[in-house]
Amino acid sequence: MTQTTLHLVGSTTTELLDELSLLYARDCLAVTNSLHEAVIVHVDPDGSWRLVRSLDADELDAAPALTAAQMMGVVEEMTIDAVVPQMFCVPGMTTYRSIWEVLGIPVVGNRGAVMALAANKAWTRAVLGAADIAVPAGQIAERSDSPTCTLPVVVKPVDADNSAGVSLVRNEAELAPALEEAWRWSQRALIETLIPAGREVRCGILDLGGSLQCLPIEEYALNPDEPVRKANAKLGRQGDGSLQLMAKNTDVAWMVDPDDPLNTVVSAVAKACHRALGCRDHSLWDIRVDPEGRPWVLEASLYCSFARQSVISMMSAAAGIELEELFARSVAEAVKRGPR
Repeated sequence: MTQTTLHLVGSTTTELLDELSLLYARDCLAVTNSLHEAVIVHVDPDGSWRLVRSLDADELDAAPALTAAQMMGVVEEMTIDAVVPQMFCVPGMTTYRSIWEVLGIPVVGNRGAVMALAANKAWTRAVLGAADIAVPAGQIAERSDSPTCTLPVVVKPVDADNSAGVSLVRNEAELAPALEEAWRWSQRALIETLIPAGREVRCGILDLGGSLQCLPIEEYALNPDEPVRKANAKLGRQGDGSLQLMAKNTDVAWMVDPDDPLNTVVSAVAKACHRALGCRDHSLWDIRVDPEGRPWVLEASLYCSFARQSVISMMSAAAGIELEELFARSVAEAVKRGPR
């Protein structure tokens, strides 16, 4: 029996995050189209909702704009087996994800409450630290504060993504501008001790079927002159102006050799993080390994867009789980779990 899944796409905050959501969702739909009947709901940065048959620009422009209440009424008349969240803005990952729990529709991936925890780097640090998982020493700074710290440090917004507002501070003169940049994106800045560059990796966890599976680990090239990955290392523009994912080339990122001893150390930490935050279905962890071999957890990324270039999708493919299987298993897990 063909299942009906609702793809929730768009952004409530910026055109950039709307464009990023559309980029991933279009690829997901192209690959998984034969596996399910897709219902597509787009949320525009202006707050309007649209029920569309495809994510073509003409279709999005022509679809009538609805309020959230109107869209909920439309959806309640449908038979939806599961929701696939494709929004990357903070409201999209949290509040908009939780709406479906109220309507009693299962959601693929992590609950909105867990996404809210991971979206706030200070909260994530607190939970992981309480579970005896190593995180860099750090402090929170608001505009009214006058923080002091031992340099070098990394300054970042507490609740921004894609490395927006991130700065490396090596001397006192750089601290104030770095804080101002972070405060452009968030009311609070996180100041973290810079972990010396050994290796930097991302470790994905699948939680489908009752046991945690660590996916092949992805490693990122580190530039000694620029030891912190910033926004331009993740997103850019192609010659035609379209959005480009920068960290997908093999000279920038690659899968760690399965025989590398790093796998055992990092996978144990990632599984501990997954359990500590109460994750389900999947999770992704940014981890820096210092020159002595100790892993430090930097950030959590708890979403998967099910596009071919999504990190979880690429890691799963490296493990022999093609995207179609990953998507089908994830939807089946949500349906089996049912509404919260």
